[in-house]
Amino acid sequence: MKAIVQNVYGSADTLRFEDIEAPVIGDDEVMVRVRAAGVDPGVWHLMTGRPYLVRLMGMGLRRPKVPVRGRDLSGVVEAVGARVNCFRAGDEVYGVSKGGSFAEYASSREGDLARKPANLTFEQAAAVPVSGMTALQGLRDVGRLQSGQNLLVIGAAGGVGSFAVQLGHAFGARVTGACSTSKTELVRSIGADDVIDYTREEVDAQGPRFDLILDTAGRRPLSVLCRALNPLGTLAIVGGEGGDRWLGGFDRQIVRAPLRSVFSSQRLRAVVAKERIEDLEYLTNLIEEGKVTPVVDRTFPLREAPDAIRCLAQGHASGKIVVTV
Repeated sequence: MKAIVQNVYGSADTLRFEDIEAPVIGDDEVMVRVRAAGVDPGVWHLMTGRPYLVRLMGMGLRRPKVPVRGRDLSGVVEAVGARVNCFRAGDEVYGVSKGGSFAEYASSREGDLARKPANLTFEQAAAVPVSGMTALQGLRDVGRLQSGQNLLVIGAAGGVGSFAVQLGHAFGARVTGACSTSKTELVRSIGADDVIDYTREEVDAQGPRFDLILDTAGRRPLSVLCRALNPLGTLAIVGGEGGDRWLGGFDRQIVRAPLRSVFSSQRLRAVVAKERIEDLEYLTNLIEEGKVTPVVDRTFPLREAPDAIRCLAQGHASGKIVVTV
């Protein structure tokens, strides 16, 4: 099969479009004929091996342990293992693959897949799993968002942010999205009640307004975010960009935020998303009810996946970038 593979950490120049053996599935696994695969910051971190914390988390110290890039996928079931009960050949599914999804075929555990929402294309469906579950868990589990509360989503036009705006609206919150000038209309169109153009106004300009801030941009000082947060509010931090080679921007999540939280009535928490099938099925229901719609910025064919990652790294995409197979 054709796949995007990588044998050394580095830039997108280290990725190769090659013929490799198709995966062999176990008894509890599903072989998926991939139709589309999502691109998210995690793909970039695993490609570069930066920060080094990524390597220490079991991804491979000297080289990527899994050579095929990508996690999100949507496609059609090709074959199932002997103990698989929920799917059969021909089913349209979406979810994640721990063996890589930038390929013509991918293997997934039965518990990592759900039926594809009937009202989505394969490209739209591939944009959902990682970003959608991260946004859901950030708002519901970490942020404990309640109807009537004030929510600020920073990076509201991004992959996680565009889902968070829609989910916050569906949960009955008053949603403010922070984004750049060119993306304000998009953020309003997906459910934001208010928009902050952060090229003109900082998020703390009006003082403590928000019960929950979901920060997906990863670079603002914690002091700025806390000034925009109510005294008993929660800051939920997704990912981390910038920083040094060891922790990168993740030091805000695992060092500075916990320390600051000890001396404050505000809750500062990291969002460590888990890939749970029940959450993907929950998103499926919201999507089929018309309450959430994935935002796809653009698509790239499989052989151009390195360009898709370069586009992501430039930070200009609205919603998700998707690789088509």
